[in-house]
Amino acid sequence: MWYAVLAYLMWGGFAAYFPLLEPAAPVEILAHRIVWTAVVMVALIFVTKAAQELRRADRATWLLVVLAAVFIAVNWLTYVIAVNSGHVAEAALGYFINPLVNVVLGMLVLRERLRQLQQLSVAIAAIAVIVLAALSGQPPLMGLTLAFSFGIYGLIKKRIQLPPEASLAAETVVLFPVALGYLGYLTLQGTSTFTGHGAGHVALLISSGIITALPLLLFNKAAQLIPLSTIGMLQYMTPTMQMLWAVCIMHEQLETVRWLGFGIIWVSVGIFLTDIWLQRRATRANRRQPA
Repeated sequence: MWYAVLAYLMWGGFAAYFPLLEPAAPVEILAHRIVWTAVVMVALIFVTKAAQELRRADRATWLLVVLAAVFIAVNWLTYVIAVNSGHVAEAALGYFINPLVNVVLGMLVLRERLRQLQQLSVAIAAIAVIVLAALSGQPPLMGLTLAFSFGIYGLIKKRIQLPPEASLAAETVVLFPVALGYLGYLTLQGTSTFTGHGAGHVALLISSGIITALPLLLFNKAAQLIPLSTIGMLQYMTPTMQMLWAVCIMHEQLETVRWLGFGIIWVSVGIFLTDIWLQRRATRANRRQPA
């Protein structure tokens, strides 16, 4: 579970990081994320010898890798657009919705079962999300795109039988030619920002590889070890951090009803985490009992 917690804490800080990459446009930022993440991951798999796992991967595995790459690219692009256009609160809403998507996918596709407290938690969160979406004034398209793209990505990752570092390397390698080709096109057109805004801008764009890879590696590890529903409920840490950034730093205005909705969601998270704690305590008590 700690893999997931660390990943979500890092993702919570992305709202502060991506505005630093301007004046690069969202698509250029996406291309740099893909290119530099691929560089980091290829180096990592050769050091850890995980490259051998990719050589043994069959066609079905590579098909899942391609699908995962498409959905994570959509998620990355949508998030950068939301954050850099002043819609951090809507991005937070998307990641409030995403855990419910994970829970539903876990139940429908993976046949994961929820205990009674978990069912209550999910029901409360669902009501809060419906209220938040209904009172937003218009369909939160960016938020819904973030929620479903990452939810489906997490589901696909559960099916990919590769080590986390090999899987992420494969995803970025699949996207690498397109991303590099786009950056080359920007350079030829004279619209690339890579070398025109100082060494600091260059360093920030290159650092997007490590910034992207580390939380994804942690998430991929968590996705292979714990239920998708648990991953989903823990994810509420990320949008809460994003919401606080939107209100306290970006000074985005949130209605009272939205604050109430966020509060209700955190009640549901507390119930879910309480259930996990009670289950672990019961498991430990059973282990202490003599045979």
